Amino acid sequence: MVRPVRDRSAQAARIAECATPARAQPRRRAGIGLDRSTHAAQWTGRTTIERVAIFTDGACSGNPGPGGWAALLRFRGVERWMNGAEPGTTNNRMELTAALRALESLKKPCEVDLTTDSQYLKNGVEQWMAGWKRNGWRTSGREPVKNRDLWEALDSALAQHRVKFHWVRGHDGHAENEAVDAHARAA
Repeated sequence: MVRPVRDRSAQAARIAECATPARAQPRRRAGIGLDRSTHAAQWTGRTTIERVAIFTDGACSGNPGPGGWAALLRFRGVERWMNGAEPGTTNNRMELTAALRALESLKKPCEVDLTTDSQYLKNGVEQWMAGWKRNGWRTSGREPVKNRDLWEALDSALAQHRVKFHWVRGHDGHAENEAVDAHARAA
C-alpha cells in the first residue's frame, strides 16, 4: 500500500491541534486528575496522547524595559514559531508569557516537553506554585506573588496538558535555546 505524501503546509497547520492520525479511534474524555509532584494532568480513558516539544525564552532590554518572548513548537518533525513583544515589561514576565502562549496555542490535550533557560519558570511551576495557591497567592514571607496574573493563567494552561519541564543553561550552545533567544530579542 502506497501512502500519499503529506502536504507540509497542512501538516504545519496541525501542530497547534495536536491532531491524531485519521485511522485512530475517537477518544473520549473519561476524567481528569492532577499529579501534584509533576503538575501534569492525568487523562484517563485515553490510549494515546500526542507529544509536542516546546522551547521558550524571554528577553528584556533593561529590567523593566522593552521585551520580547519566543516559542518554538515541534510536532512530528514540523516546527511552528511564535513570538511577541511588550513595551514596558520584565524578563521574568517575558519568560512566563512565552510558556503561556505556547501552551495556550495547543488545541487538544498533549504530552509536552517544555525546555526553558528560566529557573524562575521551572521552579515556580514545580516547587512554588502549590504553596502560593495554598497561601492565597502569597509567598512564604506573606508578600503578594509577583506576576500573579501570568502565574494563574499558566496554572490553568498547565492543567490541560501533561507538561514536563527541562532546564538548560542559557547561552551555552543549546541549538533550540539559542534560536528562541534570537527570536525573543528580535521581537
